Amino acid sequence: MIVDVHSHFFSYPAHFTPEFQEQSKRARNGVETDLTVRWPEYQATAGDCRWTIVFGGKAKLSGIWAPDDDVAGYVAAHADRLIGFLSVDPTQPGWQDELIRGHQDLKLKGVKLLPMYAGFDPSSTEIDYLWEYASKHALPVLLHTGTTFIDKAPLEYTRPFLLDRVAMRFPEVKIIMAHLSHPYEGECAVVIRKHPNVYADCSALHYRPFQLYHSLMLVQEYGVWNKVLFGTDYPFTNVEASLRGIRGLNDMLEGTRLPRLNVDRIEEMIHRDSLAVLGIHP
Repeated sequence: MIVDVHSHFFSYPAHFTPEFQEQSKRARNGVETDLTVRWPEYQATAGDCRWTIVFGGKAKLSGIWAPDDDVAGYVAAHADRLIGFLSVDPTQPGWQDELIRGHQDLKLKGVKLLPMYAGFDPSSTEIDYLWEYASKHALPVLLHTGTTFIDKAPLEYTRPFLLDRVAMRFPEVKIIMAHLSHPYEGECAVVIRKHPNVYADCSALHYRPFQLYHSLMLVQEYGVWNKVLFGTDYPFTNVEASLRGIRGLNDMLEGTRLPRLNVDRIEEMIHRDSLAVLGIHP
């Protein structure tokens, strides 16, 4: 079974400010991209993917705001394939109420956070309510970690070592660090090795193949293949392209003496039952 743990629900441009739209062009060499999510488009390239975790995102600082109601509506329309996560921006008033409503009223099964985009430290005791709630209700929390194209987003809030602090205080919470935290993959590897309930996903990396090769070689050398989950980052890419990219990484090593990635461990990662890992019951 394949589970995509990292996909979005966006309506473009409704969920983004004009400033975000302009700066997002940096991600595609100056080209503006329609980030609207369309189920037929996703499904057409999903192949054997059985379940997909989907979320919006809230970060007033950077100009992203996808309401949980929109996510819940999208999930309800495809309830046999989608699992929804809520999102909060702890810098904004009323976020605690949004957390409770997203979980208890909208029945969303996890939390997506954008610390860098929203401008908050995920390890700050000021948001302990979130971690306490997630611990009490067994809600997994997936966070963006790694690079960005938004100039207002502080890189200091995206470092994996901040989640080390969280995991020491709230060891029961299942935490997923998105994108293997690139370019901080080394930190990511040591944090997921250290904490039993901290994981990473490999989303949105295949179009930088040499970097992904190095990232997964770190995973291999640290012995943490079991802590990496498959994800895409749709609509930025899709299941088919992600699988093709990951499975083809060793091909570029032909004619060299560089070490190969273990293809059996790659397949185990791709087919991992991430819902069971995260304690999610569809």
